[in-house]
Amino acid sequence: MERRHFTHFVVAGFTYYDGPLVFNKLKVGVNLRMQIEEANKFDAYAIALYFQEHKIGFVPRTENKVIYKLLEQGHEIFEARIQRVSPQENTENQLQCIVYLLPSKASAG
Repeated sequence: MERRHFTHFVVAGFTYYDGPLVFNKLKVGVNLRMQIEEANKFDAYAIALYFQEHKIGFVPRTENKVIYKLLEQGHEIFEARIQRVSPQENTENQLQCIVYLLPSKASAG
């Protein structure tokens, strides 16, 4: 069983974090780390996206509730990767992410 497409989106808040600082290192296919941000006062289901140690933005509110609930319960079933890098776009639209649903370890064996 292979990984399956779960969702894709433009990274929210890209302008406000380290995304522009590491933009030249962001390439299609690069793995991003998703991390719950429980103390986020703007979004109760906030999931930050990291490239190495750099926070580059968030999973948008329209996409984050189900992912948040599963991550909160310790399910490590997602893989986030850069899907599109568009330097010619407005800064808030320059980076798109795809999230895959990984097969369970039981079916992967």
